[in-house]
This record gives sequence, C-alpha cells and structure tokens, in this order.
Amino acid sequence: MDGEWARQRERAIAAHGAELARREADEAKRARAMLAEFVEAVRARGIAPVALVARSYGGRRRFRTGLRGWYFNPDGSLAVDERGEFFILTVRGSLRELVSGVDVPPARPRLVIGEGGRDGERITLRALLDLRLAALS
Repeated sequence: MDGEWARQRERAIAAHGAELARREADEAKRARAMLAEFVEAVRARGIAPVALVARSYGGRRRFRTGLRGWYFNPDGSLAVDERGEFFILTVRGSLRELVSGVDVPPARPRLVIGEGGRDGERITLRALLDLRLAALS
C-alpha cells in the first residue's frame, strides 16, 4: 500500500511540475509579445535606445553592460534591449567588472512585475510598458 501511494504521489508531483512549467512558458510567451510591441512602438516614435547600465545591489556602483535599449522604471533596474529581451539590471559586480563591464543574461519576462514584493511594488507588465511609453513620448 505504501509503495502505491508513493508512486501516485510522484505522478501527481510530476503532473503539477509539468503544468507549472507550461503556465510559465505561456506567461513568458505573452510577456515577450508585449515587449516586442513596446520596442516597435518606441522605434515608430523615433525614440532612440540608450546604453544600458547595471547597478550594484546597493545602487552605489554602475557597470557597463554592452546592451542598448530602454529602461522601464526610474531606478533603471528593469529594461528591454533592442531585440525585445527583458533584463533585470541589478548585479553583484566586482572591481574588475567596474573596468571591464558585466555580462547580464536576459531574464524570463513575467506578466506581473514585483509579484510577492511589498505593497505598491506590484504592477502588471502592460501597465508598466504603457506608463513608460507615455513618459518617453
């Protein structure tokens, strides 16, 4: 009996994991479409991309990234590059990287930014993009 219960439990865990992965992939696909629309909109308005910099966790140091794109928020921690990739521009960074720059990998975009954060820090990606587009215009 215990062996059968354990097998059922493992199947249920696997099914839940597969469903979660499917939902996350669907969310990322929808978010990437929104980012692509944003990039198209800023280009259509003639808004040039800027050199994106990453900041240290404390915010005291700035690191070159080699990326160009548009920031989403005033502190510059979120951005989209010219290809529509989403970036979280907060890094640990080292003294060597102050000189050489940092390599920031693209992050999986989400439909809600700040999920699980403090009150007032949660915003939908659509609202954030609309606010930024209005501010850039």
